[in-house]
Amino acid sequence: MPDRAPQPVDRQLPTDEARDLISLVRDIAQREIAPKAAEEEDAGRFPREVFTLLSEAGLLGLPYDGEYGGGDQPYEVYLQVLEELAAARLTVGLGVSVHSLACHALATYGTKEQRAEHLPGMLGGGLLGAYCLSEPSSGSDAASLRTKAVRDGGDPARPDGAGSGGGSWVLSGTKAWITHGGIADFCTVLARTGGEGPRGITAFLVPGDAEGLSAAAPERKMGMKGSPTAQVHFDGVRIPDDRRVGEEGQGFAIALSALDSGRLGIAACAVGVAQAALDEAVAYATGRKQFGRPIADFQGLRFMLADMATRIEAGRSLYLTAARLRDAGRPFARQAAMAKLFCTDAAMQVTVDAVQVLGGYGYTADFPVERYMREAKVLQIVEGTNQIQRMVIARHLAGPESR
Repeated sequence: MPDRAPQPVDRQLPTDEARDLISLVRDIAQREIAPKAAEEEDAGRFPREVFTLLSEAGLLGLPYDGEYGGGDQPYEVYLQVLEELAAARLTVGLGVSVHSLACHALATYGTKEQRAEHLPGMLGGGLLGAYCLSEPSSGSDAASLRTKAVRDGGDPARPDGAGSGGGSWVLSGTKAWITHGGIADFCTVLARTGGEGPRGITAFLVPGDAEGLSAAAPERKMGMKGSPTAQVHFDGVRIPDDRRVGEEGQGFAIALSALDSGRLGIAACAVGVAQAALDEAVAYATGRKQFGRPIADFQGLRFMLADMATRIEAGRSLYLTAARLRDAGRPFARQAAMAKLFCTDAAMQVTVDAVQVLGGYGYTADFPVERYMREAKVLQIVEGTNQIQRMVIARHLAGPESR
């Protein structure tokens, strides 16, 4: 069977700098990420050294302010970087997306002093973040979270807990389904500081090595075995008030703002996985012969490949449209929900079809399409299930549901 290398995606990029950036990402993906992906996923190994390399290359802070170590790149470019990384290995692409999500609160709502102190390490200093919103009993209903932050007058910088200054907070509770749980250097944590509902939630930036912070054993997952997903426990974790992000009670609004952008990251990752699956299917179909000719000559299979490619192009266009709205400062929440919904559903269908194209070989671990299919499934669930995305879209069209 001939070795048919996939053709690079013909991207519409706004600048020469962006084109050079994509070339750099493709080079890193082909040299450092893709060759080890299957082996490391099978072994459940997280590639921390890859994230260190990406940080050194300036790729962990692309959509953020260059003053603090970011890349000053528009979302239109950043998302296409994610797509390239996810095509090489979803653990890496999704990991970069989650890290960006964890940086969002401080980068967008933090004070100038907070950003100057913390963002350089987060964006380009080799640190890796986690985003702690979901809990065992509050997944889709995130506003019902129970992790508490109680204000305390003591100063955590003093060993006796005395002092004045801004005081501190004590966090207690458990977060669930946390990507990078147990290995993150910092966590953006949403905790209840007031009454029930969304208005009683506040955001905090918590060091990954804070006393009282621990993680459970990673979940045993269908796919993305190299990306640790774990419960994170806060057992009286004391942090200073200057690590509170935004105003008290503003946390849920901050979380929703982050998720609007994060959903675009998931959409881009989904398109990357789907593109990788299509590339593999085309290579196989043009090389595999049955009845004396390549199976790509048969109309039924050709039509399947055409539908796969069309879904991918449509998904890419949808997430880029939402990104360009975001870059222009226009509302994009509805389009972000649409992109997350469509792209992840498309990735699921494309990867299922890729397995079918390869037949029995597609069902074996000797070819990567079975891994792509297992990985695509989680993208329909994370950062708001696709059922939640439909609710978000419907609210924009018809208003809130009647009670």
